[in-house]
Amino acid sequence: MIDHVSLAVRNLGQAVPFYERIFSALGMTRLVTRPGMVGFGKTYPEVWINFRPDMQPLSPDGGAHLCLRAKSIEEVDAFHAAAVSAGGISESAPSMRPHDRVRYYATFIADPDGNRIEAVTFLKSNADADAVIPGRDQR
Repeated sequence: MIDHVSLAVRNLGQAVPFYERIFSALGMTRLVTRPGMVGFGKTYPEVWINFRPDMQPLSPDGGAHLCLRAKSIEEVDAFHAAAVSAGGISESAPSMRPHDRVRYYATFIADPDGNRIEAVTFLKSNADADAVIPGRDQR
């Protein structure tokens, strides 16, 4: 079981406001601030943002991938909107994701350093997934 994760960033002053906005869409807040690091979570620091001033720019496929569970489709949509408005890059708009075992609703964004952050919610049934978003892109 994972207790927490850390993401490296080159500019803490840029990263913290970015993460405050996107995490707030999922009910997470800044809980701890220490020199060179900030912890976000719901009840304890689940995600740490760590300042790495000597970190080289990441290649498009070289950053971390962090997936966070959302409570609803609306939270996934809000996460994506917050990320884009805060300067993140949309790598995949919110949409249904059909897979062998389960269909889920998710989005991917990249933070200013190239870390990929995903928000996902699982629907109760495939029938719910089919009915959830009429007329929306169903990738």
